[in-house]
Amino acid sequence: MRFMDMLRMSAGNLWKRKIRTILTILGVVIGTASIVVMISIGLGLDKATMEQMESYGSMTAIDVYSYGGYYSSSSSSDPTENYLSDTIVEQFEGIDHVTYVSPVLEISAIAQQGKYRGWLSIQGMTLEALEAQGMEPEQGRLPSADDTELTFFYGNNVISNFYIAKNYTYYWEDPSQFEDLDFVNGNLFITFDTDAFYSSQWDSSVAKPKKYIVPAVGMERAESEEYQRWNYAAFCDIEQLITKLKQVFKNKAIPGQPTTRAGKPYKEFYYNHVVVNVDSTEHVTEVQEQIQNLGYQANSNMEWVEYAQKQYEMVQAVLGGIGAVSLFVAAIGIANTMMMSIYERTKEIGVMKVLGCNMHNIQGMFLLEAAFIGFIGGIFGVGISYGASAVLNRLAMNSESGFLGMQGEMSYIPPWLLLLGIGFAVVVGTIAGFFPSLRAMRLSPLAAIRNE
Repeated sequence: MRFMDMLRMSAGNLWKRKIRTILTILGVVIGTASIVVMISIGLGLDKATMEQMESYGSMTAIDVYSYGGYYSSSSSSDPTENYLSDTIVEQFEGIDHVTYVSPVLEISAIAQQGKYRGWLSIQGMTLEALEAQGMEPEQGRLPSADDTELTFFYGNNVISNFYIAKNYTYYWEDPSQFEDLDFVNGNLFITFDTDAFYSSQWDSSVAKPKKYIVPAVGMERAESEEYQRWNYAAFCDIEQLITKLKQVFKNKAIPGQPTTRAGKPYKEFYYNHVVVNVDSTEHVTEVQEQIQNLGYQANSNMEWVEYAQKQYEMVQAVLGGIGAVSLFVAAIGIANTMMMSIYERTKEIGVMKVLGCNMHNIQGMFLLEAAFIGFIGGIFGVGISYGASAVLNRLAMNSESGFLGMQGEMSYIPPWLLLLGIGFAVVVGTIAGFFPSLRAMRLSPLAAIRNE
C-alpha cells in the first residue's frame, strides 16, 4: 500500500467520526498551547534579563578593580604594587580572547554656566572603549582622534546634578528653571581643583582655583528613560584628560591619585579601574577567572546573567512540566480514540488481512491517524499560544512595574519553539497510537471477520 493511499484512508476514517476526532484534537490543542505558553514565559524571563543587563553595559566587558583601590594597605616596600597601571594594562592585553583593554580614570569637578552650578563626574577612557559603550548621540558625536584638546560627551541626565547657585534650587525640584542650560552649545566652565574651590568658599586666604572651558562635542539621546551607567557622567579621551590634569595641577598631587608618604605624587598614573573586553560572551567567564587569579577584583554582567539563567532554567522546567501534564492527558484521549476506532473497525481490519494487506501497513494506517490528530492539534495549539502570548505581553506592558519588576516581554515565542510544539504533539500522538496499532496488527483475521 502506497503512503498516499494510507494518508487518504487515515484522513477519511478520521472524518467519518468528526465529533470524536474534534474532541480528541481539542485536548491536543489545549496541551500544546499550555506547554508552549509555559515555556515561553521562561524564555521571556531570560530575554528580559538579558536586555536589562545589556542596558547596564556591554555583555563582553569585564570591569577590573584592585582590592582596596588607592586606600589598600600593603606590607610591601612598594605600596602601589596592587594599583592598576599601564604595566597591568599590558598584562591584561596578553590574555587570550581579549580584544582590547581600556584604563578608566574617574575624577570629580565643578561645572558652571551662568547662574547654574553642578557636580560633574568625568570618566576618561580610550576612544575604542568609548565607541563600544553603546551611547547614542542626540547632538554632535563622541570624542575622536581628530580632537586636538580635551572634549566632553555628556550623558542625558548630567543636568540632574545642577542647581541654581544663588538659591540652591536643584533641577529635580523645578526643571522649568533650567531650560536655558545648554551643555553642547553653551560654554561650561570646569573647575578641576575641587578642594581649592570649596576651601575658597569659606577661607578668603585660599585663592580661587582657575576655571577652564572644555568644549562639548555631543550629548546622549534623551528619549531613553531606562537607567544606563553613562547617563550621569561626562566622557572623554583618557589621554587628553591626563594631559589636562597635568597642566592644571602641574607638580601637585592630582585628586584621586596616590601619593608618597611625603605627600608627593608618583610619576606613573594609576587608574580607578580597567575595562577588559572579550571577543565573545562564551569566553567572558574564562577571562574573568584568569584576571581574578592575578589578584584583582573582576566583575561582569555575564556572571549575573549566568546565575539568573540557571534560576530561569529551573522555572522553565517546572512550567514546561505543568504544560506537559495537559499534553499527557491529551495522549490518553488519543489512545482511547484509537482503541475505540479499532473496536468499531474490527471486521474491516479482518477483511484487509484476508485480502493480503501487509501487517505493517495496517499498523502504519492507525499510527498515521494518531499522528494526524497530533499534527492538527499542534497547529491550532501554537496558534492559540501566539494569541495567549500577545495577551500576556500586553498585560505586562500595561503594568507600571513591568513583569516581576523587569521591563520587557512577559512571553517570548521563538520560531524553534513553534516547530518544537508541533513536533512534540505529533510524537505524543504517534506514541499514544502505538499500542492500539499493535492490537490492530495482531487481530486474528477469521475472528475479526466473524465479529459483529
